[in-house]
Amino acid sequence: MKFIVTIDRDEDGMFVIECPSIPGCISQGKTEQDAMINIKDAIKQCLEVRSEKGMPLTVSMREVEVLV
Repeated sequence: MKFIVTIDRDEDGMFVIECPSIPGCISQGKTEQDAMINIKDAIKQCLEVRSEKGMPLTVSMREVEVLV
């Protein structure tokens, strides 16, 4: 499965990575590479828990541009 993730840096310089299509699926790492490894594990765990609880694996998501 492929998932889109967002990557940001927090005030301490940690890379924070989130999978918006799986609510609450967030991880981090000292480097971007570490964060990517960690989010893959987090996604697997989140999907397992959602499956065990009978929840939808993902939520609908779409990307739109907002002009400001």
